[in-house]
Amino acid sequence: MNKLFKVLFLGVALFVMSGVAQAQVKIAHVNTAEILDAMPDKAKAEKSLEKYYGELQSQLETMAKEYQTKMQDYEANQATMSNLVKQSKEKEIVDLQTRIQQFQVNAEGEFENKRAELLKPILDKIQNAINAVGKEKGYTYVLDLATGAAVFVGDNAVDCTKDVKAKLGITK
Repeated sequence: MNKLFKVLFLGVALFVMSGVAQAQVKIAHVNTAEILDAMPDKAKAEKSLEKYYGELQSQLETMAKEYQTKMQDYEANQATMSNLVKQSKEKEIVDLQTRIQQFQVNAEGEFENKRAELLKPILDKIQNAINAVGKEKGYTYVLDLATGAAVFVGDNAVDCTKDVKAKLGITK
């Protein structure tokens, strides 16, 4: 997809430079990573993510303590256990290990989902501001430097990052 975009972008640039284009093409670039870092909402989202991560970590620690307790009990009493009790305890320990591993996998996925959920409204705000600045300034294209989508940014290219920040009320 990225290669396709670069080829398409190069084709458009060659088309414009050849003088075939009827309308003036105005290209600007923006750095959405810089804008995102300056957004006050991002700090709030990060705090919420930290809290969520803490909850997941706490649950994992509780499970780990339970595992450790069961292992210690098994090791301490193994010599006096009947084979049936031993097998039962071993199965409990293995089942708990499996649950812990599954929890870790699920927690990673849930954490990424939570991150996406919290960042979506912020990213939507940024996109809406980029769209508004692009329309107001009459840009044909606005390339995002944060994604590496720009093949080349010349000295005369317009950086509209400040305009987008201003549209969002960011002074940094």
